[in-house]
Order: sequence, then structure tokens, then C-alpha cells
Amino acid sequence: MNAAAEPVRVLIVDDDALVRAGLSMILGGVSDVRVVGEAADGAEVPAAVEAYVPDVVLMDIRMPRVDGLAATEALRALPRPPEVLVLTTFDADDQVLRALRAGAAGFLLKDTPPAEIVQAIRRVAAGEATLSPTVTRQLIRHVTAAAPAEVGADPRRDRALRLLDGLSEREREVAVALGQGRTNAEIAAELFMSVATVKAYVSRLLTKLELNNRVQVALLVHDAGLV
Repeated sequence: MNAAAEPVRVLIVDDDALVRAGLSMILGGVSDVRVVGEAADGAEVPAAVEAYVPDVVLMDIRMPRVDGLAATEALRALPRPPEVLVLTTFDADDQVLRALRAGAAGFLLKDTPPAEIVQAIRRVAAGEATLSPTVTRQLIRHVTAAAPAEVGADPRRDRALRLLDGLSEREREVAVALGQGRTNAEIAAELFMSVATVKAYVSRLLTKLELNNRVQVALLVHDAGLV
């Protein structure tokens, strides 16, 4: 019999003590998740990560000294960074999009049901999809609404198109499916692949595009205007 897997180590970062206490209470009753530490500001994150070695950081966006965006960017620059789930009270916040572009694996609304918070942490720790198709499409609408209407008016779009032009046809199909919020199983069924093959393509995309996670691939596809 295989030894039981180690619990997912979680660091909670939020300037609201009640939020930290609530999250700790929720996660404290989950056998495969362990809260290893807390921090009250982004300025405390580097030391906390070094001390507690979390697998996942639940990161508040709005904090008084160093916000979650700056803290996320600093963490993603580490050689072996923990995954980051940003916490927010807003689901269409420009700061959330900036955090995702910086390398956060996804985001959670602070009123997300406890079971969904736990599942999101598990997915992030396993390197799987961290945003539901509904949330991904919501982000897509926000990105699209904010994009300049004129072709050539957006350097980000030009960059995205250049990067995606370097993909094979099959890699491009997988990238577009990610941009549509598809899960690995949905992509496998749609493109007549095995789930293992889809995972291999996703890994290849991350390497080729020099991105941290599939959320960034989805945002790149949006930037290019392919969905």
C-alpha cells in the first residue's frame, strides 16, 4: 500500500484577521490540507514563504503596505515558487487580471463556498485547471471589453499574435480551447485525444510560450483575439 500523500501546505495572506480566522477554520477540518502559516501584508510574504514552505498561497489583493499583486510578482520570480490563488471581493477587478498575468494560478471570491475553496486549493496544488469554465469566460469578457477595438492599436495583442504564430496547428487548437475555458477532459473529447496527450500539449505550450500556467495561456489567446 502506498503511503498517504502529504497534506497541501497553505499560507493565508490577508490584512483582515477575521478573514484569516475564517479561512483557517474552513481548512482546519480538511484532512488533506494544512494551514502552515499566516501573514497580514504582502511585505511579510517572502519571509513567511521561506519559513513555512507552502505549496499554495491564498493571497489577498488589497493590503495597506505591499499589495497582493506585488507580492505575487515577487513570489513567481523565485526558483521554485508556491502556487498563488488570489482572494478578492470583486470578480471583475483589473488587479485580479494583473495578478493572473503575473503568474497567479487563479482567483477566489471571498464569498466562495467552503467546499469550492478546498477544491480550488487541491487543483492548484496538483497543477490542474484552477478556474472553472464559467469564471474563465467571465475573465474573457472583461479582457475583451477592455481591449482597443482597432487592429494594431494594442501592443499586447501584437505580442500575443507573434507568440501564437510560433505554435503548430495542434498546439494552437489546444491553446484556443484553453482560452475557451475547456477542461482537459473537454479538450480531449473535442480534439479526439487522450487526457494524457492533452496534458502533454499543455506542458509544451507553457514551455514554448514561457508562461507559468494555463490561465496565462487563456489570457494570451484572449489578447490575440482568437476567441
